[in-house]
Amino acid sequence: MGPDFFRGSLTRSKGLLPAAAALAAVAAIACSSDGDAAQPDAILSAPAPTATPLVIEEARSLLESIEQYPSFNDEESGFGVILGTPDLGVGQNRVAFVMTDSDFGIVKFPFSRVETFFLPDGPGGEREGPIETVNAQFFDYPLRVRGIYVADLSLDRAGTWEIFVTIPDNDGNRVGIRFPFDVAEATISVGLGDHVPPTANRTAIDVGSLFELTTSSKPDPLLYDRSIDSLVQEGRPFVVTFASPAFCTNALCGPQVEVLSSLNERQSDIAEFVHIDLYENPDEIKGDLSRAGRTPFLKEWGVTTDEWTFLVDGAGRVVAKFEAFVPEEELEAAVVRYLGQQG
Repeated sequence: MGPDFFRGSLTRSKGLLPAAAALAAVAAIACSSDGDAAQPDAILSAPAPTATPLVIEEARSLLESIEQYPSFNDEESGFGVILGTPDLGVGQNRVAFVMTDSDFGIVKFPFSRVETFFLPDGPGGEREGPIETVNAQFFDYPLRVRGIYVADLSLDRAGTWEIFVTIPDNDGNRVGIRFPFDVAEATISVGLGDHVPPTANRTAIDVGSLFELTTSSKPDPLLYDRSIDSLVQEGRPFVVTFASPAFCTNALCGPQVEVLSSLNERQSDIAEFVHIDLYENPDEIKGDLSRAGRTPFLKEWGVTTDEWTFLVDGAGRVVAKFEAFVPEEELEAAVVRYLGQQG
């Protein structure tokens, strides 16, 4: 392989992201574009429910947040992978992953080839396939510091699967890495076609300051002026992101809230755009996650990892969903495709 295929700043980990490597990776990553700027340029009803006592979950530790995402490496090829979409269920799925090379960092070839295999006996057993062969498209993050590969895959049964992802080297040969992943009968998160929960999220009129709603240092008021339950009652399509702008603690996060603001400027006639922070008390954290309590809405939506975006139609059903960071180009195309005829 030659350096003309690779540019990046994230060195691939050895094994399942040991603690030291994980902490080093986190130190180099933030959700906001301000965090990206600090890096070297290397590279989807019902009335509101009756109020109930609030149960606050403990904040994730730094290492727990990183370990949400399975990591793999191949010592022989020098490639590594971090799977950004572990919540996979039978059916059509958006699968996203970061691919790295031990010598050149993040792999940024425009397309990689993805072949899927089914492993009826689990990892190490016989493979069935390839069952499907598709191209995964590479999307840069803002400021082009890092990026992610995205593919749409049809996973027709529960169990252990395997992806073989390859790119061409300078000699025209295909090189890459195999990695296993699990597919459940259904996703943990709210599924495609499902009605969304009657989420009565607080809005700007419910608080004295937007900093009670978000960890963002520069909150966009337009992302906090509508509640999800009211939008569902009105039959208004919307996009909602669950993320914490100030506490992006893994390599799959990106400035998703800023992407929402940007899309709201161009696509507000199609949909409303809503941000719900991962933390219920952002104004009390003050940089110390030991003070943080995760919002109970995460359980309602089945959100188990640290960045999710859902597209919801006028009937209150999920029409598209994205685990981990979804680049602006990809998200805008989905908004226009799935919500554009409904606004």
